[in-house]
Amino acid sequence: MSDPYAAIAETHISTVFFAGDRAYKMLKAVRTGFLDHSTVEQRARACRREVEVNRRFAPDVYLGVSEIRENDRVADYVIVMRRQPSDRRLSSLLLTAERDDAVRQVARAVATFHAAQPPDPRAGELASRDALAALWHHNFTEMESFAGGFLDADVLSEIRSLTDNYLAGRGPLFSSRIANGFARDGHGDLLADDIFCLLDGPRVLDCLAFDDDLRLGDVLLDVAFLVMDLERQAGTEVAHRFLRWYEEFSNEHHPRSLADHYVAYRALVRAKINCLRAEQGSEGAASDAAVLLAMSRAHLRSAVPRLVLVGGAPGTGKSTTARGLSAATGYLLLTSDEVRKDLVGISHDQHAFAGLGEGIYVPSTSDRVYRELLARAQLLLGLGESVVIDASWTTAQSRVAARDTATNVHAELVELRCVLDPDVAAGRIERRLAMGNDTSDATPEIARRLAAAAAPWPEAELLDTSQTPDAVVLRARAAVTGVPSLE
Repeated sequence: MSDPYAAIAETHISTVFFAGDRAYKMLKAVRTGFLDHSTVEQRARACRREVEVNRRFAPDVYLGVSEIRENDRVADYVIVMRRQPSDRRLSSLLLTAERDDAVRQVARAVATFHAAQPPDPRAGELASRDALAALWHHNFTEMESFAGGFLDADVLSEIRSLTDNYLAGRGPLFSSRIANGFARDGHGDLLADDIFCLLDGPRVLDCLAFDDDLRLGDVLLDVAFLVMDLERQAGTEVAHRFLRWYEEFSNEHHPRSLADHYVAYRALVRAKINCLRAEQGSEGAASDAAVLLAMSRAHLRSAVPRLVLVGGAPGTGKSTTARGLSAATGYLLLTSDEVRKDLVGISHDQHAFAGLGEGIYVPSTSDRVYRELLARAQLLLGLGESVVIDASWTTAQSRVAARDTATNVHAELVELRCVLDPDVAAGRIERRLAMGNDTSDATPEIARRLAAAAAPWPEAELLDTSQTPDAVVLRARAAVTGVPSLE
């Protein structure tokens, strides 16, 4: 169905008039906490700037700025645009068989645009941890008047706490992002309603123009706005696909926790905008604000980096469980067997059998192993990654050190202990030794002695590993993420 010849659309800061094959955007004479369009002169400058920055994405759509005259006097200005077919909006295509193809095309277009932007010094300043914290708190201040009204005050308070905790432990992450050139100019307001997928490629409209600083920063912050919008309109799987495709086309890796953090920020900003629209009487804006606030909290909860200890005596299935948990969650895996052999300078597949507390298993070497495991984990947690550590964790001292590590980087600690009948564990070890394809040097006798000498571990959640590995991983994942297993 073709669009009507004439139509009107409205946002909290502009009105767009459609006539034939043209669209005319008029900025409202408003002043808010983040922009001032209260005079004709200010609106004229804003119109010209909007055309300038949007032509980077859609040069054939933004045709220019025209005067509105009354009695030979310039009364206002409008942005003149080539009208886009509404049935080609990305938001419309999300309900059709074209959805995945359209989302993938948009991911490619955004990645291509970002790749063409050089690292920007000002963007680097704005991508810092302190600058991001200032953005969060600026929004918190602007939203205080909505708490208890349009917004749940308790949810907003939790969002503030989760935000501060994440930022406090992630200094190395933000520094590394800037050093690696991820701070660039972007779009600033990527929304599915403003993207049109045409036969010759997407047209991305309505770039944020009123404040350059809100458009500059980490490319992932730019992408996060559309991730948020796709999740809201089409669900989490479509949003995740877009992010995966963006990473594929940009040939970049972004920590999942940082993506969650940025999506949470974008959802909060959108919640604020909906509160402003609700004040203007927009129907449904208040309920949308509440939904977006809940989305922000959910992503901040997911963003919390976790340090997961998977322990137990040899043969209890801790390594199998740790590998499966790492694969199921995307958390990075560190193993004591591999780190031990790194420290003594032998290959991972080379055995160094010795008695308990002898050879490469003397207490001093074991202490070094745990210190190294936790040092590597602290580095990764600071970079926004969650970590699974596969080790016996038989001493209370090593576990206290792990708790201190999690505290130092504001990470959540999860402690899991694998338990199994000693005779069954011994059988597993014998079969593993016969196959000769494992890094562990443990024998059934060493396993029994380690189990007997292990210090009590009351803080750990017990995992019965007599079940299938898949069932154990499901239970471990539920313990880590708080999402119940399907059993």
